Amino acid sequence: MLLFPISLMIISLFLGRYVIPPAQVLQILANKFLGLNFEPTWTNTAETAILQVRLPRAVMAALIGGGLSMSGASFQGMFQNPLVSPFILGVSAGASFGAAVGLVLELPALGVQGLAFIFGIIAVGMAYFLAHIYKTTPILMLVLSGMVVSAFFQALLSLIKFVADDEEKLPAITFWLMGSLGSIEVKDLSIAILPISLSMIILYLLRWKLNVLSMGDRESRSLGINNELMKAIIIVATTVITAIAVAFSGIIGWVGQVIPHFCRMIVGPDHRVLIPATLLVGAGYLILIDNFCRLLTANEIPLGILTAMVGAPVFAYLLRKTKGGWN
Repeated sequence: MLLFPISLMIISLFLGRYVIPPAQVLQILANKFLGLNFEPTWTNTAETAILQVRLPRAVMAALIGGGLSMSGASFQGMFQNPLVSPFILGVSAGASFGAAVGLVLELPALGVQGLAFIFGIIAVGMAYFLAHIYKTTPILMLVLSGMVVSAFFQALLSLIKFVADDEEKLPAITFWLMGSLGSIEVKDLSIAILPISLSMIILYLLRWKLNVLSMGDRESRSLGINNELMKAIIIVATTVITAIAVAFSGIIGWVGQVIPHFCRMIVGPDHRVLIPATLLVGAGYLILIDNFCRLLTANEIPLGILTAMVGAPVFAYLLRKTKGGWN
């Protein structure tokens, strides 16, 4: 599993419409990261394509794919439901509204991403506090409040699309909602890598407690788990990952649902093994899908379209095979 994303990331550096010989790719990487001094036999355009376009895009795809998969597996364990996705608490609806506002206001890319992240966090915060009753946060209330918040922000998004200029701003909003990694740059990666990595580490360290949480509130409390604290930490970590992913790449669906199911068929439902497995498989999966998006046609296919086209049938097959259960 470790070789899966690493090998795909290296292969993705060789692929693109601008043809660069593999030997030159390896020499560029060796000069940059290993301190070697190969005599340049390549153009500045080739070096820019590798270091400023393909490498940041591949690393971001790995981060987002692994992060969404870990978030999906964590939520499925916490909600005791293998059908749950990372978007269940309204983060995608809130982030979509924030990005639409930024695009309508003609903010720069960083401003659009910032608004998407902020409103994604606000949406999940609203869902959590709406579900918090008498110092407890029942799972059913979290699901229902997530649905309410998602519907609210979807209505606001529809309002923004209704008043947006239908020649420039509305197409921009629609394209953003389809999801893409085509605009990823080194500065985007430098902003996203630290919070996503820290959130992943938190989920990894709490993976054994997810086994206990998946037994139910009463059982986990009797085994000494502070349910409310664990839920809050998991929600914060998954929300940070998902909000950043949506802010930088738009809506990329089905990754957080399909990959945990697929990994359970390989390693079983034990979260101590499942969480790292989803990280590696999810990272490789999104790198693979992103390469298809940019190479299949002359115009790049939006990433969210291809993940849905692949994910929905695969998820349907996995549902039939596992009968909606954990194994």
